[in-house]
Amino acid sequence: MLLDSDPVRSVGPALVWSRRDGEQSLHLMIDDPVDAAIVARRAALFADAPTVCEVQGRELALARVAEAHIPIEPPAAAREAAALLHNAGVDVVIEHGCIRGEIRGLEIARVLLDDEGVARIEVGVGRHDREAFTMVHGTLPTADALASVVSSVDAVRRPEAEPHPLRQLAPEGWLRWRLVNEPGLIGLEELRLAESTAARESVKDSGATIALGHDAAGEDVVVACSVGIDLDLIPAAADARLALAPAARLVVVLPERDLHPAIARLGSMLSHPAEFVTVAGDWRVAGAELFS
Repeated sequence: MLLDSDPVRSVGPALVWSRRDGEQSLHLMIDDPVDAAIVARRAALFADAPTVCEVQGRELALARVAEAHIPIEPPAAAREAAALLHNAGVDVVIEHGCIRGEIRGLEIARVLLDDEGVARIEVGVGRHDREAFTMVHGTLPTADALASVVSSVDAVRRPEAEPHPLRQLAPEGWLRWRLVNEPGLIGLEELRLAESTAARESVKDSGATIALGHDAAGEDVVVACSVGIDLDLIPAAADARLALAPAARLVVVLPERDLHPAIARLGSMLSHPAEFVTVAGDWRVAGAELFS
């Protein structure tokens, strides 16, 4: 199978397709050497790992296996600017060297650096909203701009709020936020934000959100949250575990309706299989009985 479109996120779909008519060997081919190495790393996490080759002209070569993902440390100037986010009462999330402010898992601000390394905070839900807000309210002090956006988003991103587009965005981020604040819902003692190994380009992008914590016995647990049927979920979650705590339990949390048999099978195919916790109702509302 030639993975020529978003190959890193195609490992799960390729494995599902290859086993659609029973067990058969799978060989993956990727043109880009960087992508090929990451695909090889993700593929190697499965017990019956597919062969991954890099396309070199008219030849094929076994792809090297990329090292485990290493988080990028944000510049000191960006960390200093992030104090405003803390003061505004939003959750500060650091992923792939970028500092974001979130409300219940939805990005509402981002710390950016100009060409001279000076940090600034842009507010808004996603890049286009940040640009529009800057054009209209460019002279507004940053603290006031943050307060305005926090107030607007917080009013609609609540369990009791009426249907609103901002209530529907980044549902997996909201699910992670809930568990980080109430880790006991899934039997954990502590849970904190952690980054996935693939950067999220837009607030509309879907994909597993990751957290790292420990259980009552003090053992590490990596948690992956997902909403919707995502065949990349298991490779992405296992890749995150490799980066954070390779020997940890991997717990995948998702709505009951989204635990498709193909996803459950992918979880069992890992060398270190995943565990699943399903949500029977709306995870936004209170109720430990939702999680089982």
